[in-house]
Amino acid sequence: MEPKNLPAADADALDADALDAYSRAVSGVAATVLPSVASLAVTTPRGQGAGSGVLFTADGFMLTSAHVVAEASGGDAEFTSGDEAHFEVVGADPLADLAVLRVPGSPGTPATLGDADSLRIGQLVIAVGNPMGLAGSVTAGVVSALGRSLPVRSGRHVRLIDDVIQTDAALNPGNSGGALADSAGRVVGVNTAVAGFGLGLAVPINSTTRYIISELMSEGRVRRAWLGVAGATAPLPPHLADRLEQRRGLRLVEVVPGSPAALAGLFLGDVMITAGGRPVRGVQDVQRLMLGPAIGTRLPITVLRRGALVDVVAVPEPLQ
Repeated sequence: MEPKNLPAADADALDADALDAYSRAVSGVAATVLPSVASLAVTTPRGQGAGSGVLFTADGFMLTSAHVVAEASGGDAEFTSGDEAHFEVVGADPLADLAVLRVPGSPGTPATLGDADSLRIGQLVIAVGNPMGLAGSVTAGVVSALGRSLPVRSGRHVRLIDDVIQTDAALNPGNSGGALADSAGRVVGVNTAVAGFGLGLAVPINSTTRYIISELMSEGRVRRAWLGVAGATAPLPPHLADRLEQRRGLRLVEVVPGSPAALAGLFLGDVMITAGGRPVRGVQDVQRLMLGPAIGTRLPITVLRRGALVDVVAVPEPLQ
């Protein structure tokens, strides 16, 4: 619809200016991020694989999706400049679908990592990767939704990656591990999956994933804590919800016998309200606490049990 009270020619000029601004933003991000993104080729016992990676340090550390390099110890990276280099897998965390690679003497330009927690729905984002083997492809779109969850599995353990970014920027096989950047050219996500129907998902770059990345760089793995519960979101009684300013908690539907939760005195039917002094509204809130620093430390937990608030202390153990 044309702006009111403007001649058609002026309205067309405004549309052209807007289009030019959009084009400048996308092309500027592409120029910034493309030198940081490489096409990855890997060989595993299951055969050949491909994906994308994002260089993020000057000494050759690169981010990708864990599933891109699953069962591989290394592979080859080709940058948009045409330069090629061999990479080694430093560490991978399937439960976050993130992996860190090392490209000694990397010819690429390091990207700047941003903070996905500052994203807003409708914000412009640009995906850079190598879909279908087409190196250096750029697609643009908007943040369609925030706070999505993506289930991932490692052996018998299942975890939800929380705060996943949903975008309508076109993603195709080979985009996994590539960069999702904001309009300032900062990498705010690692493209991880194609949801179909024009939707893509990306693991966010935020404080939690920065911790995971640093652990992969220094230790080659991520230590996780284990509490031994499974639950589902449940509403709190209105009087308690008003008092606590919290509408939901986590109803425990499983407490593993002999687990830290069981030893602490948690029972089926308990509704977890806080853990470590933080509100618990769903399973993701507990997961955020279950990283290495929680192992062997006292974790105070408040639950609602038969209408009364009960305090217990659990000591999470290492996840095997």
